[in-house]
Amino acid sequence: MSIWKRPGQDTFSYDFTVRGHRYSGDTGATSRREAERTQARLKDAAKAEARARAGQPARGLTLGAAVSRYWIEVGQHHTNSDSTLHDIAWLERHFGKNRLLGSLTNQDVAAMVAARRGSGVSPATVNRTATARLRAIITRARDVWDEPVPRVTWKNHMLRERQEVIRELSVEEETALFAQLAPGYAELCRFSMLSGCRMAECLDLEWRHIDWHGGYIVITGKGDKTRHVPLSDALRTLLWPLARAHARVFTHRIRRGSIHHKRGDIAPVEEEALNSHFSRVCKKAKVVSFRFHDLRHTFATRFLRATGDMRALQLILGHSSIETTMRYAHVTAADAMNRMNAMSTAQIPTQIPTADAQPTAKHK
Repeated sequence: MSIWKRPGQDTFSYDFTVRGHRYSGDTGATSRREAERTQARLKDAAKAEARARAGQPARGLTLGAAVSRYWIEVGQHHTNSDSTLHDIAWLERHFGKNRLLGSLTNQDVAAMVAARRGSGVSPATVNRTATARLRAIITRARDVWDEPVPRVTWKNHMLRERQEVIRELSVEEETALFAQLAPGYAELCRFSMLSGCRMAECLDLEWRHIDWHGGYIVITGKGDKTRHVPLSDALRTLLWPLARAHARVFTHRIRRGSIHHKRGDIAPVEEEALNSHFSRVCKKAKVVSFRFHDLRHTFATRFLRATGDMRALQLILGHSSIETTMRYAHVTAADAMNRMNAMSTAQIPTQIPTADAQPTAKHK
C-alpha cells in the first residue's frame, strides 16, 4: 500500500491492488494517520467486493466491512468528516473489525455506551459520537444493503443530556478574550460571534462560499443542510481584508515547522489546534465556563435583544424548528421585565377610583 501527497495538494492519495484490480484516488485526509485509516477501509471494501465477484458464500457483514462501506458511501461526504472518521474508528476498535454486525445485542450496545462514557466525555457526546453513529451504520445496513441486523431498542441506550446553558459573553469578557487570541484565530472567533456559525462551519468556510455582490454566505451545517447567512456590514469589514492565501477563509501562520509545513507557511486553522488555543486563551483572559460554541449563543442573544425577531434568528442559525430557537426567549422576557420595571417608576396621572367612589356628574 502506498500513501503520498501529489504536488500542490494538501490531501494524501492512495494506490493499492486487490486480486488484480487497481484502486487509486484521493483519501481526502490531510494527515498521514487518517489517510492510512481511510486506505485500510477502502481496501477492506475492495476485498469484500472481490469475494462477492468470486461468488464466495457470505458469512455475514462484519463490523469492519460495515464501517468501511459507511465511510465510503456516507461518512466521507459529511461536512465534518474528520469527526465522523474518528467516531467510526472508535466503534471498530471497541467491537473488533471481525465482529459480525448481526451478532450485536442490546447488552453489547449497553457495554459500548458504558465504555464510551468511561472515557470521561459528556452524555451528549456519548449519544452523538457512539450511539447515534452505530445506529446510522445499522440502519443503513438494513435499509440500503439489505443485511440482517440486530434488533436494538435505541431509546434505552440514549443517555439523559443536561439542558444546555445559554452563556453570553459580556463586553468586558469580550475585550479580555480578543486581546489574547492569536492572528487567524481571532478573526475566526469574531466571525462566529458576528454570524452565529458553529465551529465546523467556520473551519470549513471557503472563499467560494461568499457572494460579495449578493450579500450572503453559503453555510453547510448539521445534516449537510445549506442556509444563507446575510453578509452584514460587520462581516464584510471583517472578511474583506483577509489574505486569500488558501481556499479556506481562516488561516494562520505556522510558528513551528513540521514534516507537513515549514515555519512561516500559511495553513488553514484546524479543529484540534483551535480547541487547544481557545481553551488556553480563556484561562489567560480569566473568562470562565466559556466554550467556543458560546460565541454562537452570544450572537443569538445579542441579535434577539436588538431585533426581537425570533423567526429571522431561526433562519440565520439554521434551526429546523422554532422550538429550538425559543431557547433564547429569555432575552425578550428579560427586556420585557426591564421595560415593565421602568414603567412602574413613572408617575400615573390618572387616579384609580375606589369601589365606594360616587360619580361627580349625573347623566341626563
